[in-house]
Amino acid sequence: MTSFYLNGKSVTVDDDPSTPLLWVIRDTLGLTGTKFGCGMALCGACTVHLDGNAIRSCVAPLSRVAGKYVTTIEGLSNDLTHPLQRAWIEVDVPQCGYCQSGQIMSAAVLLEQNAKPTDKDIDEAMSGNICRCGTYSRIRRAIHRAAELSAEKRSS
Repeated sequence: MTSFYLNGKSVTVDDDPSTPLLWVIRDTLGLTGTKFGCGMALCGACTVHLDGNAIRSCVAPLSRVAGKYVTTIEGLSNDLTHPLQRAWIEVDVPQCGYCQSGQIMSAAVLLEQNAKPTDKDIDEAMSGNICRCGTYSRIRRAIHRAAELSAEKRSS
């Protein structure tokens, strides 16, 4: 049995400790927002937060999260009010949408660490996330917009 916190709630699963976290999240716990992309931590589609840091859940064994806090795309907000979710909708970022949960999760860590990132900061932070549709300019624009929305929220 492995216990951890998922999106703020305590969960316990009876999966093999070597099972990739991605499959525990999707198959055991039924949260399908985190996507399988490459299975080798190269594309970023499976990005989640582990104690506030972006990790690739396709290569992270369940044993790594015991007693820790995991946040998936479903945990950012349950009503699309997170500044990144609002910005993604406003800028109309997704094309096919498959990589977008991983993109948003990586961007969330960036904005936690840097409230006003430059284009260079964004490009560096997001370089591990691949978008096969090539929506990189919209992703960058949405991250800037989310930073603005976050600043407005802090000042009000």
